[in-house]
Amino acid sequence: MKKKRTNTKKHSKLKKLLLTLLILSAILLVAILLTPDGPVTAEAAFSQQGQIIEGLEIPKSDFNGQIVKHTGYTLCYSETDEQPYWVAYTLTKDKINGSISRQDNFRPDPAITTQSAALSDYRGSGYDRGHLIPAADLCYSTEAMDDSFFLSNMSPQAPQFNRGIWADLEATVRNFAENEEVIYVVTGPILTDGPYETIGKNEVSIPKYYYKAILDYSEPELKAIGFILPNEGSNADIKSFALTIDDVEKMSGIDFFPLLNDADENKIEASVDTALWDFEKFYRSSGSVGNTAAEPNDSATSEVSIKADIIVTIQNILYDIFGELRKEILSFLK
Repeated sequence: MKKKRTNTKKHSKLKKLLLTLLILSAILLVAILLTPDGPVTAEAAFSQQGQIIEGLEIPKSDFNGQIVKHTGYTLCYSETDEQPYWVAYTLTKDKINGSISRQDNFRPDPAITTQSAALSDYRGSGYDRGHLIPAADLCYSTEAMDDSFFLSNMSPQAPQFNRGIWADLEATVRNFAENEEVIYVVTGPILTDGPYETIGKNEVSIPKYYYKAILDYSEPELKAIGFILPNEGSNADIKSFALTIDDVEKMSGIDFFPLLNDADENKIEASVDTALWDFEKFYRSSGSVGNTAAEPNDSATSEVSIKADIIVTIQNILYDIFGELRKEILSFLK
């Protein structure tokens, strides 16, 4: 009789555990369905606003490079030149108003299967480790900021170029994002006009030119602009380097924004009107990224980020409870 009562208690406890497991599984399923692409990240929160066309920034080329995706950007790596053919990313008004500090955590990129350039390649070379996607464009996320310092995102740039007109162009592109709210950017060295001088044991090529291709695909004005700058200091007006996207494609060997429909691509990439772009440099008043500080995000982005944080928190709690409950059931059955 006592044994029967004990078995009844065990079965009752098991039923309760299974019922709890079923309820938690249902809640967890709802939480996952709220984020169909998995846990919400800072990057995903921006794309949920519906303004961004995923993948529009990714170019196409015949280069046989390894494509690597890091937080906030994608690159195609040239093993021969030990730097990327291109770095592509979406830049928004919200991202450039982030508040994450610059870390200067330069290091090799473990994602490059053939090994990236090394710190020793640049040491004593006389060339800067020039960012292709600037750190200031990734100040919205600690992980994105950290990823900007992989040497796969670097190219040997003359100091007067990297710290001068190239930095000015980067600040101007941030101003484009401030005004247009969403732009698509592809940038990198021109690697079609070699042979090149090299630096370091890994023979990192020293490019002669660098390019940027920028697309604004939001109404009322669908427009694009390109730039090609020599790897040297210059006091020239940045506008004087403006080109059509077609011009940059011819010199770089890259097909930019291939996801555009043919009609838009042909029209947008064949012309450039500098009057449609605000060439002021983007600066914040003070703070941690360069000489700038973040302005507050707009309410729409803040709301999306808050919702994302809540969903991720719920998911993590449920996963923890689910794991502990599973252990309890297994222990009970044993």
